[in-house]
Amino acid sequence: MSKIETLFSGDHEEVVFFNDPGIGLKCIIAIHNTQLGPALGGVRMWNYENADLALEDALRLSRGMTYKAAVAGLNLGGGKAVIIADPKAEKSEALFRCFGTFIESLNGRYITAEDVGTDVNDMEYIFMETSNVVGVAETHGGSGDPSPWTAKGVLEGLRACIERKLGRDDLRGLGVAVQGAGHVGAHLVHLFSRHGMRVYVCDIDRARCDSLTDLENVTVVNTDDIYETDADIFCPSALGAVLNEKTIPRLKCKIVAGSANNQLANPEAGDELFRRKILYAPDYAINAGGLMNVSIEFEGYDELRANRMIRNIYYVMKTILQDSAKENLPEYRCADRVAERRIAGISRLRGRYMGHTKPTFPGRVVRR
Repeated sequence: MSKIETLFSGDHEEVVFFNDPGIGLKCIIAIHNTQLGPALGGVRMWNYENADLALEDALRLSRGMTYKAAVAGLNLGGGKAVIIADPKAEKSEALFRCFGTFIESLNGRYITAEDVGTDVNDMEYIFMETSNVVGVAETHGGSGDPSPWTAKGVLEGLRACIERKLGRDDLRGLGVAVQGAGHVGAHLVHLFSRHGMRVYVCDIDRARCDSLTDLENVTVVNTDDIYETDADIFCPSALGAVLNEKTIPRLKCKIVAGSANNQLANPEAGDELFRRKILYAPDYAINAGGLMNVSIEFEGYDELRANRMIRNIYYVMKTILQDSAKENLPEYRCADRVAERRIAGISRLRGRYMGHTKPTFPGRVVRR
């Protein structure tokens, strides 16, 4: 099956390819579903081996964003952008401003934010060309880097997992293996250490881990050893598809709960975790804190409201785990069902979000 046939056989509403050879921008924006509202999802900058892998990533991640927004109770759809470039060597003002003009041409159907390989400084350049970007600096009415809020949400969801699986409400003394010490992973290591947990951490960039070794009860391990650490919880916080037929048999944990997107390589991986009685926190449900936080920018950012909203991840996760136990179904299937029911219900009230002429964001200072 060709790539074009793959697109038409799937459930994505729109996939757009943008190319500016003069500036060096090659990007793909995938809009999965806008039944609940405009598609929101970060822009990932990664040095993909080829365009097919970039497209696969955009399709997979945008679908996950649809489910994340639905489970979180937000009036947003799912989208994702990928820029094919090396984030360590090829960033420039021109590249991100060019990307911003392409986003503007989508008339508000897609709203971008930070993701792997991008940060708040990059969002500032995008913001010069479009208001369809969140996670911008507080001086412009934004909320800044969403990573700390994603980490807060993971901690809330983890509490529900620990109560269900371990029958306790105290984190102190529990072991957690954090795979990835990037934006969110580093914040998680700080939170876990602060709560008295034994933390094992790894990253392909060892320097990221070295900056965390001064924290209490933090041990750096090799990337290949992270699956077999003596930890109660495995916390994937890097790239996706890390739970597969090779890694799952190596796990010694009782709970998998982390911030990475698309942790399951395939549905069978979720079924296998359930068969092994390893509790799995569906990634898009537990890592929705960052999305919740930036969604508030549309109405004028309020940190107190963000904290209240993120606390709800505990209750969302508790409901999913209760359904899983009651019906003897893998957790990811129960989470999917929650998302699909909400999308189906709201879609009866409205159609696809087709954009607007002049996007307005109360409280935002748009530099245009």
